[in-house]
Amino acid sequence: MEKYDDKVKNRLKRIEGQVRGIIKMMDEEKDCQDVVTQLAAVRNALDRTIGVVVSVNLEDCIRKQIENGEDTDETIKEAVNLLVKIR
Repeated sequence: MEKYDDKVKNRLKRIEGQVRGIIKMMDEEKDCQDVVTQLAAVRNALDRTIGVVVSVNLEDCIRKQIENGEDTDETIKEAVNLLVKIR
């Protein structure tokens, strides 16, 4: 399983495009409310992407640990802490 598949990379490319759009909006001195709205959308998109990365990798790690007869509690706690940290 790939840790970072094309779907995740495409999400980041879309976010990159959004950021470039925000910079253009700033250069064009667009309304503050519109800029902040777009910044919030980027933050939201990043948060969702982080969730996808953590969940995919968590699933992979848990499967491997179960196959090896290892305890998964610590791995789950680490994943939850990562998700909490982003907020």
